[in-house]
Amino acid sequence: MALIETTGLTKHYGPVKALDQLDLMVEPGIIGLVGANGAGKSTLLKILLGLLSPTSGRATVLGMDTVRETRAIRQVVGYMPEHDCLPPDVGATDFVTHMARISGLPRTAARERTAEVLRHVGLYEERYRQIGGYSTGMKQRVKLAQALVHDPKVLLLDEPTNGLDPSGRDEMLDLIKRTGTDFGITVVVASHLLGEIEQVCGYLLAIDAGHLLQAAPISHFTQRTPVLAVEVEEGADRLAAALSSRGARARQDGNRVLVAIESDALYDSVRDLVADLALPLIRIQQERGRLEDLFRDAPTAGSLQ
Repeated sequence: MALIETTGLTKHYGPVKALDQLDLMVEPGIIGLVGANGAGKSTLLKILLGLLSPTSGRATVLGMDTVRETRAIRQVVGYMPEHDCLPPDVGATDFVTHMARISGLPRTAARERTAEVLRHVGLYEERYRQIGGYSTGMKQRVKLAQALVHDPKVLLLDEPTNGLDPSGRDEMLDLIKRTGTDFGITVVVASHLLGEIEQVCGYLLAIDAGHLLQAAPISHFTQRTPVLAVEVEEGADRLAAALSSRGARARQDGNRVLVAIESDALYDSVRDLVADLALPLIRIQQERGRLEDLFRDAPTAGSLQ
């Protein structure tokens, strides 16, 4: 049984279709849910939590229907919303304890569990300070702590690095990865930043305009392609022309030349031409696929069409 499954899931906001006949299955692991802003990521998460009802279709979480079994789902799912939703005039300990009690934990267990998760997210020393005095990064950690405090089986994170600087973003991504690994929780990370997804996730769900675009392991998208990239400081146009005159399929891409690898002899040919043309070589390397290529209509680095 898939942890999360949708069948024909559709959600309309008036004439706008946020989700359109979406079919997907989520297995255990750290899963990236990617798509441009407005692709339907947040709508999907809210339907899975029972905060929104679908226009049509069906969604289940751990086998439970998101319309009929909302209360049971929220007891086993943690949710970190995108926007700032924290009370400024209470401390992290009181707020996270309150969220634990709402989730059904007894008072003593809620306090103990709160201390554990605040230590995990790096806020233990600051746990009694009012949240209103926290930095953006600290507030994001409080949101993660409240999502974890009731020991969920599935964690839904909506743009968890929202508003963070590069250093804070890296720290949050590392925390997410440790959370999934150390606690053995399935984590769904919704983001429009493909580099973040590649950094922490093992599996990718890409949606576009409410449709499922791709669903596969991250390695499927980042494996080596049959394309050799030759980067030079100048003269890429001359190199591309020379390679094409010898029958190679080559095209210029800025200061790079992308060449289809059709035989091992290509490497010697490229080396000789770079030397013959006296081009200032920067690097030669086999291209890898990129997640960005999923959302591009133009030919990608891994394609010479």
